[in-house]
Amino acid sequence: MSRKLYRSRTDRKISGVLGGLAEYVDIDATLLRLLFVLIFIFTGFFPLGILYILAIFIMPKEPFV
Repeated sequence: MSRKLYRSRTDRKISGVLGGLAEYVDIDATLLRLLFVLIFIFTGFFPLGILYILAIFIMPKEPFV
């Protein structure tokens, strides 16, 4: 069975990127968000901020089922 990476429609805080990524790698979305914020604070905006914005436009939304 092939899994696809989608932006989550249900587990979203801003755009569903981290919710969809957490579902794809099968970890808790809250843990992934916490790690994202910590790395974001320690590295500054550039690496993760740019990747997050790009993911909003590149990752498709989860289809309705």
